[in-house]
Amino acid sequence: VLFLQIVHVLNMTSAKIVSFLLHPEESLHSLQIRIEFETGISTGNQELLLETGICLDPRKPASQCVIDGVRGWDSYMVYLFDKSKTVYDGPFASRSLSDCVNYIVQDSKIQLPIPQLRKVWAEAVHYVIGLKEDYSRLFQGQRAAMLSLLRYNANLIKMKNNMVSASQQLKAKLEFFHQSIRLDLERYSDQMAYGISSEKMLKAWKEMEEKASQCAQAEDIGYLDEQIMALHTEIVELQKSPYARRQGEVMESLEQRAIDLYKQLKTRPPDHAYSDSTDMVKIIVQTVQSQDRVLKELFGHLSKLLGCKQKIIDLLPKIEVALNNIKEADNSVMQMQGKRQREIWHLLKIACTQSSSRSLVSSSLEGTASTPAATWLSQSSSGNVPHPLSSVATPEDGENFAHVIEENLNYLELFSSILQEARQEQNNSMMVS
Repeated sequence: VLFLQIVHVLNMTSAKIVSFLLHPEESLHSLQIRIEFETGISTGNQELLLETGICLDPRKPASQCVIDGVRGWDSYMVYLFDKSKTVYDGPFASRSLSDCVNYIVQDSKIQLPIPQLRKVWAEAVHYVIGLKEDYSRLFQGQRAAMLSLLRYNANLIKMKNNMVSASQQLKAKLEFFHQSIRLDLERYSDQMAYGISSEKMLKAWKEMEEKASQCAQAEDIGYLDEQIMALHTEIVELQKSPYARRQGEVMESLEQRAIDLYKQLKTRPPDHAYSDSTDMVKIIVQTVQSQDRVLKELFGHLSKLLGCKQKIIDLLPKIEVALNNIKEADNSVMQMQGKRQREIWHLLKIACTQSSSRSLVSSSLEGTASTPAATWLSQSSSGNVPHPLSSVATPEDGENFAHVIEENLNYLELFSSILQEARQEQNNSMMVS
């Protein structure tokens, strides 16, 4: 018997306790099936909380409900909540009166012998103490719900901070991207008339700019931030509420009065005297009324806690979606930035190739000033020259010079420059002569 494990489950929807004998190595799911049979709450809607607000782990055995060294195995509670409900409004039936206590409550002025009155009042004191303990257990259940809410809120704040940080990083990258692409487009326009041009590349850059403007929508998380801040304010108000603190002072005072009244009765000699139960019945009635009041306040506050918790549960997937959108937009911006930088370096490579080509032409003209035009004409007669950078392609090393001209240079401009250099060379020769 000493090694048996018993779990006491306080059903917060009905304020009733159900107890179960745990079988060796019993799974939590097995225990939940038994709880469903006793309470009518399906396993999918059951939320079992420890006193610390920690939810029971379905991967661990049911013995996790019983924690050694915490006030003893026979008094530790597990608190059962119905996840399909956010409003707990009762009605909650108080514990029933015993027959003898009910007898004096029905007629408090009835005279009873002192020995018999002692027994009746002892049960009455036990009833008053039981009402106070019932409230204490329910208050601990409300406290477990508050601690669970704070755990959810901590996770919400962590995800919110990650979302805000990712949004700020995306915003900074977008600003950098917009500034750099505007500068690139300006510089490209300035040199397009006399340098390198590509309509295909220009169109791609403008499409990048439009796509970056669309990515800016992902950084707009203001609506989520407002909901989270409003919820955070609501949780802080719930923590500050007087109903978040124990309200059983009146019941504790009535408990002590009942105990003192019983002690006074015990000191009376067990003679043939008789007495009524007016004072004790007043304490019983006041205790029941006080319990009704504090339970109404407790469950009203508990309903608000569970409402906030449900709001957090609804917000978490939205934050996940927002984070994924921000990450996708961030990756898209970085890919566009890298692509544009590769294209800029590609243009630089073409410009260098063009410069080196002209240097080769100039050196060849110095040796044979009378033949270059014919040589160029014969090389160009093989086909039509495409528009410069129509496919932004770079010739491989080792190709002949004619292929470089066909792929990357404006033939007419180059031919004109060749003729000018040839004429300049002839003028120089005449001056020397």
